[in-house]
Amino acid sequence: MIARIWRGITPRDKADEYLAYLQETGLKDYAATPGNRGVTVLRREQGEHCEIMLVSLWDSMDAVRAFAGENPDKSVYYPKDSNYLLDMEPLVRHYKVVEQIAPKYDGKTERRKRK
Repeated sequence: MIARIWRGITPRDKADEYLAYLQETGLKDYAATPGNRGVTVLRREQGEHCEIMLVSLWDSMDAVRAFAGENPDKSVYYPKDSNYLLDMEPLVRHYKVVEQIAPKYDGKTERRKRK
């Protein structure tokens, strides 16, 4: 499994509007791409700015390419992103998921190693 990490920074007063826009664009496209296992949206407010981080999980780099194109390290942007983002970071980061720790319902922790 692959984790794809993208981040963007918006003015704080545009963050809510940008998150709504992400729902209509990138997050919708993630969900529609075979091999996507979901996305976690993180938000961090820092004074007048807001950092948005997307951590998406994918079955493979081929699944990432189905979303991002032949150069999967390149950030994917949508037409109105420049209305919200202070900088258009050109690259994302990919990591191989080697382990996930998930709690069981009985309160015990289950560890799953990835190959």
